[in-house]
Amino acid sequence: METERLIIRRFKPDDWKDLYEYLSLPEVVEYEPYYTYSEEECKEASKGRAEAGEKSCFWAVCLKGDNKMIGHIFFAFNEPEEFNTWEIGYVFNPKFYGKGYATEASKRILKYGFEDKGAHRIMAHANVKNIASWKVLERLSLRREGCMLQNVWFKKTPQGEPIWNDSYEYAILEHEWKNK
Repeated sequence: METERLIIRRFKPDDWKDLYEYLSLPEVVEYEPYYTYSEEECKEASKGRAEAGEKSCFWAVCLKGDNKMIGHIFFAFNEPEEFNTWEIGYVFNPKFYGKGYATEASKRILKYGFEDKGAHRIMAHANVKNIASWKVLERLSLRREGCMLQNVWFKKTPQGEPIWNDSYEYAILEHEWKNK
């Protein structure tokens, strides 16, 4: 898939270096359900995502000019099948923040979801503290459907206690997307 400035494609095993450039940073994974990645973990992740091919829910987002991977998009089907709902998420390299790349890439994935996959609804979650992330969702015309209090935890304190997070849920329906 292409946009004005980006190529959105399946992962390749050699994407690990670009993946490591941002997943090794604590500030990038602060709101993610995982900790920073090592070089070896990035090699495994890139290889696994590449081998999954069309079954992978991860898309590499690359600059058109030099094919540098600057982030990735998660786009996955949510059960049950008859609800035809998909979920979107994104993680980008901070060197490329503030340039509209996450919005541009996500807009193209929404188009793919509604036009190619026949989605009825595409939804996303964002930590309430992750203002930049939920601002992207709002630029994409997703509607904030609610705020869930202490609904999820991904990490623990040094004492082993869960660190609970509040999150917003956003969504857009096919007819809303077509009419925007």
